[in-house]
Amino acid sequence: MPEKKDKQKLVAENRKARHDYFLEERFEAGIALTGTEIKSVRAGKVQFKDAYISIYKGEAWIKGMHISPYEHGNIFNHDETRDRKLLLHKHEISKLFQKVRLRGYTLVPTKMYLKDGMAKMEIALAKGKDLYDKRETEKLRDAKRQMEKALKFNR
Repeated sequence: MPEKKDKQKLVAENRKARHDYFLEERFEAGIALTGTEIKSVRAGKVQFKDAYISIYKGEAWIKGMHISPYEHGNIFNHDETRDRKLLLHKHEISKLFQKVRLRGYTLVPTKMYLKDGMAKMEIALAKGKDLYDKRETEKLRDAKRQMEKALKFNR
């Protein structure tokens, strides 16, 4: 039998997370959405610039994520910034909770995508960068860009 390939469509990406944090371990989580929310997600109307993940009573929740209302919806449209439950295994949640509580990590959303028609979110264990770390990253990126520009110019 032919193998089924995972089809992924990137919906949203949190580029600011790479700038503000050292991303260490990544996890894939499902996300519980209502009917009009999934339609807006498929249309790409998602933003999680200020979103964060918290663990409460053994469940992972994403807070502050903005999903725009569905244009063709009616009075039963969803609340745009409601807390949404992340679907993870119990052992993953306990592992994340231990690292956040004891070692000073933060849980940040990095990507949201559709995988085989289901909404999935990539979350990462992250440590905050200091200002000098951000400057160092920017300096390295700038040096790399200039080297590539010089190589391209010399051809």
